[in-house]
Amino acid sequence: IAALIYFFLIRQIRMAGKGALSFGKSKARMLSKEKNRTTFKDVAGVDEAKEEVSELVEFLKDPKKFQKLGGRIPKGILMIGSPGTGKTLLAKAIAGEADASFFSISGSDFVEMF
Repeated sequence: IAALIYFFLIRQIRMAGKGALSFGKSKARMLSKEKNRTTFKDVAGVDEAKEEVSELVEFLKDPKKFQKLGGRIPKGILMIGSPGTGKTLLAKAIAGEADASFFSISGSDFVEMF
């Protein structure tokens, strides 16, 4: 029984260290401007969503034009939908149309701190 308890405690200590050692390591993948060739032509079936984000693309292409008119830089957009409805493809198309980099990360990779 003592050996089993010792084994369990050593295992817990080792597992606790893995969280600390992996702090700061991101599993995010970046698609650079050159590699991301996705455009709105590649996205089919979400015409209303493409129309709504087209203003965002225009802002990303020429932010000074909108800032002169009093526009503010958007903090981000929130896309809601069932899996497989094209949210990620639309996000890649936005980045491709705006000549911006695209970062991809899974929601399960986020860890709560508190």
